[in-house]
This record gives sequence, C-alpha cells and structure tokens, in this order.
Amino acid sequence: MSYERKKILVLGAGYAGLSTVAKLQKTIGVQEADITLINKNEYHYEATWLHETAAGSMNWEDGVYPIAKVVDNMKTRFIPAEVTKINRDEQTVETTQGVFEFDTLIVALGFESESFGIKGMDEFATTIVSPQTAVATREAIEKNFINYKTSKDPKDLSILVGGAGFTGVEFLGELVETLPVLCKAHGIDYNDVKITCVEAMPSMLPMFSDELTKYAVDFLESRGVEFMLGTAITAANENGFVVKVNDEEQRLEASSVVWTAGVRGSRLMEESFEGVKRGRIVVKEDLTVEGYPDIFAIGDVAAVMNGTGENARPYPTTAQIAMQLGEHTAKNIKLQLNGEKTEAFAYDDKGTVCSLGANDGIGVVLGREIKGKSAAFMKKVIDTRAVLKIGGVVLGATKGKFL
Repeated sequence: MSYERKKILVLGAGYAGLSTVAKLQKTIGVQEADITLINKNEYHYEATWLHETAAGSMNWEDGVYPIAKVVDNMKTRFIPAEVTKINRDEQTVETTQGVFEFDTLIVALGFESESFGIKGMDEFATTIVSPQTAVATREAIEKNFINYKTSKDPKDLSILVGGAGFTGVEFLGELVETLPVLCKAHGIDYNDVKITCVEAMPSMLPMFSDELTKYAVDFLESRGVEFMLGTAITAANENGFVVKVNDEEQRLEASSVVWTAGVRGSRLMEESFEGVKRGRIVVKEDLTVEGYPDIFAIGDVAAVMNGTGENARPYPTTAQIAMQLGEHTAKNIKLQLNGEKTEAFAYDDKGTVCSLGANDGIGVVLGREIKGKSAAFMKKVIDTRAVLKIGGVVLGATKGKFL
C-alpha cells in the first residue's frame, strides 16, 4: 500500500512562519510530509530591529538573513513568491510563482501599516514596517537635514512622530542618539532640531507601570523630545500634521513625518476568511481557523484570545508570542500526523523590554521591573535569542547583538 506524504504549506517567513518551519524540520521525518515555505522576499528581517534602521543606528542588511540559512533542503522547499489568493475550500494557494496545493496550511503573512483612515497619512508620512520603509524614513530625515544647510527652513530640522507606542518610543530612543552625530557631520546645532511625538491616548506604553513610563518620558524629554499626549491627528499633508487640541485645530509643521501608530494583519486575510478585523482572525485554542482544522493562522494575522467570554482580549502581536505560536503550531501538526488530538496554546510571557537607544531602556522580565543599562543588556539578550532559536548557533553568532 502506497503512503502519500502530506503537503504542508507555510505562508510567510516572519517570526511565526519561520519558527514553525524550524520546529517542523526537527520533529517531522522526510517520509511524513513535504514542507513548502512561501515568502515574497528571499530574506527574513528582524521586525523588532527596524526602528534602528529607520533612525540610522543600524544598516538594514545587518537586520536580515537569508531564509536559505534556516531551510533544510532535505525537508523544506522554499519558494520566493507573493501570495495572491488563498482558496481555503479548494485547498490551494495562488502565488506569483504558480498554484500550490496543501493538506495543512499555516497562514503567517505578517503585518502592514494601518493609518486608520487619517487623511493624507499614507501619502505624506513614512512608516517603519519593512527594511525598505525603514530605509526610506532614514533617507528622508538625512535629506531634510542636508537641505537645511541651504534652505535655513526650521521645518527641515523638525521631525514629527505619530504614535507613542512601542515602535514610536524605541524609534525616538534611537533618534536622540543618532541625530547629534548627524548634526555634527553637517555642522548643524542639535539645539535647533525639533522632535515632536503626537499620541491620541492620554498615556503611553500601557504595558508598563507609571514609574517605568515616567523614566522613558524623562529620558526622551531630557534629550529634546516633546510629547503631545491626548492629541488626535486628524490629517497629514505636505507640511506635517493637523491635530486637535481642546477641540481646536492646530497645525504642526515638519519636513520629516513618521507614522508609527498602527499596524494590521495582511489584507489578504479579509479576502480569504470571514470575520476578519484589521487583517486578524480569531483562532480556536489550538490555533486553527473555525471550521478548518487543517488551516492554522498565526502571528500578526491571528487574534489569539487571552481568556474566555466577554473578558477575552487578544494577546498583543509581539515577536515573543509569534515564535511561541510557530512552535506550538508545529507541535499540533505533528500530533495531527500521528492521528492524535491537537493541544490548546498557552502563552508563556517571559516579559517585555523597550529600548531607549543602545544603552538604556525599560522592561519587565520574569515579573521584575528593570531600567537603564540592565534593560538595554536584556534587550540584546532577547534580540540575540530570537535569532538563535530560529536560525541556530551560526546565525546567532553572526547576527546576534553581542559581537
């Protein structure tokens, strides 16, 4: 009797997709399944490092590595292609490199920028959602600073950052380190630089205590960042932001405008499944899509619920949880291949660290609050661990942050 190997198809090589593949390769035999990984780029990028590229403290090449370094050619076929359509009932996926069939599908298509319908934001602001957009952000800032030498227009030394969330704060932390260097290179007085961060919520970084948040705010304000909290951005244009302060419209002018306040899951999700909100679908406890036990959704395209009933809230989409989702998905696929029951996902929250440049930060690790140099060190540990877990010792040594 002939035994046909199962076709396992993984869409996306971010933290979730690549973690799934790395774990599958270790647990599934060559005779059990054919694994195919599809990703539009031939490299994986460390999304949690993009703010460093955007601020100019890291070359984009240092934050990426070839997917081929993770793929075991004996077990996994890697196809560089863009996914254009998911046919869930026909069990096929259409791409720019042809149509692929699947018995088991893992959708890990990642995130993209979300401007929440703010007029002009997509057109006039740069974002930090890929190596390309991060480089564009940095190049725009440098171009405006160079332009200032002839224009003498204060707008060219003004930077507006929309959003004081995780990405926004980490970006600001890098900026206050790199901009003085940029100023020195071009004979500009750093005191003439104006950095303004606008946040619609009355407070920032809600995942941290008031004490840690105050530490981050004091750190950034002492280096020239001005925060406008509880201030809604109503539009963006060629001159900067239009904001609402006490029901009155106000214009903030800057040549460099950066939007960091919103991401959503891949837009392909709305086209492929019902009940999708902002590119995210609520998954079952075992991470499968309701009604489709052979389709898993993980990472930024999944809403993995914390709790049940009315009090249930989706976990935030972080690299930490994405990697755990990938590993758990691989475990459940192995169980399915063995004819066993899948298991519910349980998130193991090891903590969160927000960097403030290379040598400072705030965080909570294993229930303990940390700040300053110890937080910066822990951030490097977390970043290096992510590369190690997915790519192994060699990649950890070459791409980790302890060289």
